[in-house]
Amino acid sequence: MKILLEIQVLRSPWSIQTFYRLFHQCRKTFAPLNLSDYEAIGRCEQEVPEYFNFASDVLDKWSQIEKKRKEPSNPALWWINGKGGERKWSFEELGFESRKVANVLSGPCGLQRGDRIIVILPRIPEWWLLNTACMRTGVVFIPGTTQLTAKDICYRLLASKAKCIVTIDALAPAVDSVASQCQFLKTKLIVSESRRAEWLNFSDLLKAAPAVHNCVKTRSQDPMTIYFTSGTTGFPKMVEHSYGSFGLGFFICGRYWMNLTPSDVVWSMSDTGWIKAAIGNVFGPWFQGTCAFVHAMPQFDPKVILNVRTPSVWESGICSFLSSDISNTLKHCLSGGEPVNPEVMEQWKSQTGLNIYEGYGQTEIGMICGNMKGMKIKPGSLGKAAPPYDVQIIDEKGSVLPPGEEGDIAIKIDAKRPFTFFTRYVDDPVKTASTIRGNFYITGDRGSMDEDGYIWFMGRSDDVIISSGYRIGPFEVESALIEHPAVVESAVVSSPDAIRGEVVKAFVVLSPSFKTHDRKKLACELQDHVKKVTAPYKYPRKIEFVEQLPKTITGKIKRSELRNKEWGQI
Repeated sequence: MKILLEIQVLRSPWSIQTFYRLFHQCRKTFAPLNLSDYEAIGRCEQEVPEYFNFASDVLDKWSQIEKKRKEPSNPALWWINGKGGERKWSFEELGFESRKVANVLSGPCGLQRGDRIIVILPRIPEWWLLNTACMRTGVVFIPGTTQLTAKDICYRLLASKAKCIVTIDALAPAVDSVASQCQFLKTKLIVSESRRAEWLNFSDLLKAAPAVHNCVKTRSQDPMTIYFTSGTTGFPKMVEHSYGSFGLGFFICGRYWMNLTPSDVVWSMSDTGWIKAAIGNVFGPWFQGTCAFVHAMPQFDPKVILNVRTPSVWESGICSFLSSDISNTLKHCLSGGEPVNPEVMEQWKSQTGLNIYEGYGQTEIGMICGNMKGMKIKPGSLGKAAPPYDVQIIDEKGSVLPPGEEGDIAIKIDAKRPFTFFTRYVDDPVKTASTIRGNFYITGDRGSMDEDGYIWFMGRSDDVIISSGYRIGPFEVESALIEHPAVVESAVVSSPDAIRGEVVKAFVVLSPSFKTHDRKKLACELQDHVKKVTAPYKYPRKIEFVEQLPKTITGKIKRSELRNKEWGQI
């Protein structure tokens, strides 16, 4: 999740117990569950309810609590753009605005329950409104990073069969350039102060939309959201989550790892295209009645965000930007997405007096393990298994390995999958089934467990590259490179990097007509080419030109041999 900062900027005279008591009272009036039920469900100690909707069953109940309070409370969402612009919405105001957006989706946009919508927006309030409005209408929410290119967008529109796309001025031309190829796309919605031909304007529709809307009644297993995630082969897979796995699944995470209460403010830096934003900016905080603080941050500015973004950024010198005023406001610091260097953790603690609590998870199954508040922290460790998971290290036959031995990080499953698991890889039953080995779900990561139950990450068991928290599939980069006339073939692997942990490296075989070209200039040209063809964060930061690639007898490229060479393992 990159990094979350929990800032105690408002100290409420109401205790967490008081909030929970009111929440229980409201739920007795409006619904059968209370927060203790949610915790029991999160630990798999109680059955998942047949019906659940995060908007009506959680957000609207916090709105009821606000009405009972006499003192002012923290807002549900607090957004600033760094230029003087600011919005603060209470849970009641969030409900009011999101109901209007729900009417926009079901009215002018023509979307019905079960339809899919792709939302490619930066950190602006409309992202949160659309997320919530999709819950209210039963429309399946598909977020995307603003770094996507026209090719990326086209692939996602075709694969998902989305009927609507929402984006900003900067990406509208990219959408227009591929819209004619996407037969399922019916509506284009732009978040902009200006008008654009063939696009509906979000602001205009929101102003005209009625504020009355009845939230749909959704089953816990109904599809709620889809995330595109990179793999070793092929283009990104579609990970589908339900109202139960996504809405209910993050209660334990917000309560115990994030350690949130209604009097807190949490700042998550994650890109809106990733699941980390949903955990840190929506479900984690709002389940606990916590304020989600958002800085628009169109460009990285270490002085604005204290140089706190990902562990690789911390290693660039975060502690030099910390001030005593900022340090005094922090009460809990979290990180996820990539391991934190123990030296950075030590330096952070010396400057702030606080530990960094690492968490480890996946788009498919949420939080797997972490360092919970109050736990002893072993620098470099991912922590212990997070409820409800039984995390083990297993061998290729599915047998549990003893402490200290490296193997596959896996989760034990009983007769049925935990409700926190993703539903499926959409349209790919073979890939879905491949995640199971005997009685275990295989994460695709390698690691070990010590005698105290702490998990230690060793690396990926496949060729997926994790660079500065971004998940990058080699196939996507290789597919972009092969489109350049200079490239005959290529192989993309991870390469060690002192700042980013690992980066993308491409081994490239040149066509004869390009072999006499200046290699340095050609490398830059290929890098720029990849940035234009696919999302810029995927471009190869290292390029090595070779005469041939190592292959098997059947002609398959031996990426593992190249990767091992990079990491000094052969």
